Amino acid sequence: MDSDTALELVKKGATLLFLDVPKHTLLGIDTQMFSAGPKFKGIKMIPPGPHFVYYCSSNRVGTEFSPMIGFFINANPSEVIVRKWDLQEERLVKLSDEEEEERYCLAVRSFEFDKYLGPYALNQLGEWKMLSNYITKSVIERIEPIGAEINVIHEPDILGYGPETAMEKALSEQLKNTNVPISDDKLKKRGCYYTKVPHLIKQKGIPGQDLTSLNLDKTSLLERILMKEYGGDEDLLLGELQFAFVAFLMGHSLEAFLQWKAVVSLLLGCTEAPLHTRTRLFIKFIKVLYSQLKYAFQKDRTDNNVAAEGSLTLLDDSLLSEDSFLQHLCKEFFSLVFEADFVDGDLLCWTRKLKELLEVALGWVFQQNTRDGIFYEEDDEFAPVVVTSDELNYD
Repeated sequence: MDSDTALELVKKGATLLFLDVPKHTLLGIDTQMFSAGPKFKGIKMIPPGPHFVYYCSSNRVGTEFSPMIGFFINANPSEVIVRKWDLQEERLVKLSDEEEEERYCLAVRSFEFDKYLGPYALNQLGEWKMLSNYITKSVIERIEPIGAEINVIHEPDILGYGPETAMEKALSEQLKNTNVPISDDKLKKRGCYYTKVPHLIKQKGIPGQDLTSLNLDKTSLLERILMKEYGGDEDLLLGELQFAFVAFLMGHSLEAFLQWKAVVSLLLGCTEAPLHTRTRLFIKFIKVLYSQLKYAFQKDRTDNNVAAEGSLTLLDDSLLSEDSFLQHLCKEFFSLVFEADFVDGDLLCWTRKLKELLEVALGWVFQQNTRDGIFYEEDDEFAPVVVTSDELNYD
């Protein structure tokens, strides 16, 4: 990159200025992570739009790390975001003096800190956009409390219900072993305002057989949530799904994992909506899920040549095992799509890609068969009839 182009990117991009951050602190933005050195002051050339910032402090030699803390931002062009390290609380805080903050902003725009700022790796921007293309300012404002942080330490009530997977047990153990007093009033912060997704549909006054049908096909629950919580905007639901995934995988939030699991279970538990009433939503959803899992399977990744040794691996064996909730739901969903008499071509294509990803990355086996138990090849004359999106009525 030539100097003129770099200068233009610095001017137009946002900047994160971190003051007094201790050595060895891990700081991340989106899919990138940095290790704070004695001269590291932040990140420049950040493209405008939504981003996730996360960090964790370490001991003096950088061998032990505290639980991850994260928060979303919606960066404006040329914006300077200043955070200062609070040594007592071991976290980044906003400056209380507005005049002092403005002086630092002017110093950044005058390039006084430029040589101490690490550049945002623009070659990884495409990867981040695949994980966040439905996360908007509106989505962030709906879910993230103003001024709050995403941190497993703030989630003791979630853990109180009892861990279900190895990952949840690991997070629970991490919370118990931390030296931060969870009873401290400063840590009693509100959790994220996630949409409530019932695990079971309960409705008075209807026969048991009908109630069973409602739970077998969650299309009616999906419709109710879409209209009541999102005003019918499908993209807001997908934005929350992406928000939860990022907060779970990068922010190490158990609450976010449970929300991601709930939304994935809701969508994969529908049978009517994918083929008839909400086909476009499900095409977008499968694309989102495919991108999330593809990124998550890259377990040996490092960012900017800095190994995230303080990070907790969140994709545990229970999530990726052959008896996990994801495996069971995908098996049913694949059967639904592959055995349908008529199926949208894009939905079929992306479902096949997701199936192939799971088979290659995890070794999962999904047998493809018709409703009468006869197996067929994809080009078999008895395979489902593929139709284009224009041929289906989505109203």
